[in-house]
Amino acid sequence: MLGDRLPLALDAMDAWGDGPVAVLHPPEDADLSALPKDRVHVVSPLVMVCDRFEQMGYTVSPELPKDTRFAASIVCLTRARAEAQSLVAAAMAQTDGPVIVDGQKTDGADSMLKALRKRIEVGAPISKAHGKIYWMAGGADFSDWARGPELHPGGFWTAPGVFSADGVDPASEMLVGALPEAMVGTVADLGAGWGYLSAHILTRDVKAVHLVEAHDMALQCARHNVTDPRAQFHWADATVWMPPEKVDAVIMNPPFHKSRSADPSLGRAFIANAARILRPHGALWMVANRHLPYEDALASHFTKVVDLDGDARFKLVRAERPKKNKG
Repeated sequence: MLGDRLPLALDAMDAWGDGPVAVLHPPEDADLSALPKDRVHVVSPLVMVCDRFEQMGYTVSPELPKDTRFAASIVCLTRARAEAQSLVAAAMAQTDGPVIVDGQKTDGADSMLKALRKRIEVGAPISKAHGKIYWMAGGADFSDWARGPELHPGGFWTAPGVFSADGVDPASEMLVGALPEAMVGTVADLGAGWGYLSAHILTRDVKAVHLVEAHDMALQCARHNVTDPRAQFHWADATVWMPPEKVDAVIMNPPFHKSRSADPSLGRAFIANAARILRPHGALWMVANRHLPYEDALASHFTKVVDLDGDARFKLVRAERPKKNKG
């Protein structure tokens, strides 16, 4: 992990200046204690990560501030190769000292090292804790690696690192087909992603749709894809977000990964919050992978649960009349 490798890298490197240090996309549990806290600027698109590091006293933002030069930058690799390359490009463009790259082998640390060595001199990697850390001088032109929100050939905006960046997710597409034509009132789209479900809901006679999404880049894409004035955008953790007033319906295709392994507790937290924010006669419309064990959570939080007959891969559910006192 970063906390195991970073002190070794700092000991092996020449010292750099006294300016700010950017840490791009660190894991939520990353140990940054080897760095001077008052100089560190944590950059993460995830609101939960920003909140955690802000509570610890770090400066945070969802994107690298364009008007700041950094004495050093640390890029924490992500599983999406194009996203990781874009982070390297951003760090290179705004760093006067070293750009440090850290990642697990499962996050492509080896392949990124090979790609960098084809373009620039890279310091000898340090291997530890099933990962690698290496560094190079900042300021090189990696603009061809830079990526941001862009129009997909399918007619929607996505970006590297955003869920379902390469096309419409089949589970969400199935949920859209199951939604009734007659929907009114206020709707919350929990985990809205780049806005596919909300765009379809807004073809109905609804009053408003709240797009709640923890990933800032996904929400930026959603703003491109959903331009209806009834849409309201919230950079927030969908498991705890509360609307200004309770809503008439919730739609969701909840995520079920915090890391590489499936974590059903995340979907259960989505279900629990859906029950909290719905009006007494409101309904939840949800799609999920068939194998995920959500039945007990649905029964615990709703009076009536209807199986809408999905397929071998996905289950479709309508849950009605949220139970009280389930906060």
